[in-house]
Amino acid sequence: MASKSFIQSLPKAELHLHLEGSVDPATLVELSRRYNTPLPTENNRYDVTGSGDVLTDEDVRRLYSYNDFNGFMLAFKSVTERLRSPEDYELVTYRLMQKLRQQNVVHAEVYVSVGVIRWRGQPVEPIFEGLERGRERGQRDFGVSLLWIFDAVRHFGPEAAAEVFDLAARLRDRNVVGVGIGGDEARGPAEWFRDLFKKAADNGLRLTAHAGETTGPESVWGALNIGAERIGHGLAAASDSELLEVMAQKQVPVEICITSNLRTGACAELQEHPVRKFFDNGLMVTLSTDDPAMFQTSLNKEYEIARQEFEFSDEQLRELARNSIEASFLPVEKKLKFLSQIDFLV
Repeated sequence: MASKSFIQSLPKAELHLHLEGSVDPATLVELSRRYNTPLPTENNRYDVTGSGDVLTDEDVRRLYSYNDFNGFMLAFKSVTERLRSPEDYELVTYRLMQKLRQQNVVHAEVYVSVGVIRWRGQPVEPIFEGLERGRERGQRDFGVSLLWIFDAVRHFGPEAAAEVFDLAARLRDRNVVGVGIGGDEARGPAEWFRDLFKKAADNGLRLTAHAGETTGPESVWGALNIGAERIGHGLAAASDSELLEVMAQKQVPVEICITSNLRTGACAELQEHPVRKFFDNGLMVTLSTDDPAMFQTSLNKEYEIARQEFEFSDEQLRELARNSIEASFLPVEKKLKFLSQIDFLV
């Protein structure tokens, strides 16, 4: 089987995917008809347009063009400004699941920036009802399995994170499977969240952390030391042989997002990306898109990059797909169902 068709037919899970970063240009234009908000300009100031103006395709191309992490965060903020009502969240959830089905993604664990929603003063419970309506429609129409991870913003501090985690615990029986910490690693050290992670685990939630994306290996160590079960990005681990050994021995899943790391400047050059090093050193590597619409990528493209640029064979790509299921927070019986689909693919 040709590799591209093999990748397309390969059942896959995506474990590092931000709902807000999945909003494609057409949907963003549609949302802008409901809410006219100014766009950031190149100097990071807001360009206040006339009250009758709406976002255009050219505006979206400009919004999604950036060369560093700060530029990306500014664009991400602009997207969240257009997500206001439960109906908005229902719409973007449904369209995300449609795109996942087109790539043969059978399961996704999707970050929702609940920390940002709360910071903006929006009521989370009605928004969650919209998220669930979108998920239920998407599962019915496309057959995609989806679980939610509530993401707190590290640099907002532990008190704000506690509110996010408590809300996740209350909604755990409604497809909220875990919590995570994103945002600025340097301004929000993992140690701040040690007690919160323990409480979340005691409440039955699974634990993730963005770490080692924009700072050094100490950030990954910190995430592991407070109990993170999966590491988002983890690039900095490549420079610490002891850390690599520990992660390989413990089979800590690493959520690798190659295109994202290049677009944000977290990795300067494609060939410098540690995905192959991680895999060859026995780490449990999974591939994800992070913010697919904002980085103009898809999970199939990420697999293709691994094949073309890092010489992953089809059997190694199959292993990555297996890793994505095994590293998921699904119950064992569902994991076995999806793993059998991967194993029977010829």
